[in-house]
Amino acid sequence: MGLKPDKWIREKSLNEAMITPFCEGLVGEGVVSYGLSSYGYDIRVSDEFKIFTNINAEVVDPKDFNENNVVDFKGDICIVPPNSFALARTVEYFRMPKDTLAICLGKSTYARCGIIVNVTPFEPGFEGHITIEISNTTPLPAKIYANEGIAQVLFLEGDEQCETTYSDRKGKYQSQTGITLPRILKQQ
Repeated sequence: MGLKPDKWIREKSLNEAMITPFCEGLVGEGVVSYGLSSYGYDIRVSDEFKIFTNINAEVVDPKDFNENNVVDFKGDICIVPPNSFALARTVEYFRMPKDTLAICLGKSTYARCGIIVNVTPFEPGFEGHITIEISNTTPLPAKIYANEGIAQVLFLEGDEQCETTYSDRKGKYQSQTGITLPRILKQQ
């Protein structure tokens, strides 16, 4: 399994629409950087957010998530409250090759401000926008800039294709658009 370079990412994105829209260079002046880098792709956060709130004194339950736990926000700058959390999505839409897994890590610009970004792996065959989890670990409000970089994606190509891809097993987040809240498959 090898880490894929910029040339591979560019070819997959331009020829197979692995990342759309795709930015061929790294954009970084006056913004939190995004676009193609040496061994990865810096994704952008869209202008749609779901900010966690405690106004209803609900318990967060991943098996029975109550949408009253979040407040929808759309704008160029999202303020994440102190010691709080927001969900967002990428500007980019991904179509993962059947032999490739992607891992996403937060950007140092935000990490150095106490903002932690968590994204689960992009499995082989996955398609959709990526839901991003943003934690403000500081005792102060934190700004998140829409349409700018939020995290870096690293692509790992397997030595061989897996037997069952995310799309083959009809993963519950397949083809997601927008910010997708937790889902649990119902027993039949």
